[in-house]
Amino acid sequence: MYVPNEQISLPDNDTIVWKYMDLSKFLDMLLCRQMFMSRSDKFEDQYEGTFSEPTYEELKKLSENNPEFLDYHKTHRKNVVISSWHINEYESFAMWQIFTKNNEGLAIQSTIGRMQEALAPENRYDMYIGAVNYIDYKKEYVPLDNAFFPFLFKRKSFQYEREVRIISDLSSQNIYINEGIKANVDINKLIDKIYIHPKSENWYKNLVIQLMQQLGFDFTIEKSDLESDIFL
Repeated sequence: MYVPNEQISLPDNDTIVWKYMDLSKFLDMLLCRQMFMSRSDKFEDQYEGTFSEPTYEELKKLSENNPEFLDYHKTHRKNVVISSWHINEYESFAMWQIFTKNNEGLAIQSTIGRMQEALAPENRYDMYIGAVNYIDYKKEYVPLDNAFFPFLFKRKSFQYEREVRIISDLSSQNIYINEGIKANVDINKLIDKIYIHPKSENWYKNLVIQLMQQLGFDFTIEKSDLESDIFL
């Protein structure tokens, strides 16, 4: 379930968030009623879950007489799982390009409040939600007073992501995490609307509508704003 944490920066409950994905991943979410959360060290960004240079230098000093202190932070990444979402009032052309393939993706629209409520069925792991902070990793510090902070700070070159994360630390679960885990979610709470890829063909749009009906979901399916007719 969702657990509040006063140290973690969180947008207002009515903040709109998006998740762009391929149809296969979306159907897996619906059929399993679970949300995939990736192991943090499996992301493409090699800095994921690491510290900025000033913070790392401080960590080295702190671990001079306690090598296990630094080793813990190195291995911690394998136990933290993340689901990434994009904060935006509107669709993002860039996100369509990055996270969908072959013009056959879709986007889930939700809100911070809906995400919190949707995590209620997950009774195995504590779930947190936090906005990512973008800093200069050569000059600025990643704070050390919260175990999640290394996963809620990224380099400024990723600012375009405007990311908010559902995050969980499974260190105490004594389980091996391969690529990630699936967390239980209330699909109807999580999803507000579905947007079809703006460059998809009619057969694909009809397929998505038909699949939703057959699976018993009645989500609002919107036409992408990027598909709108031009005015001359």
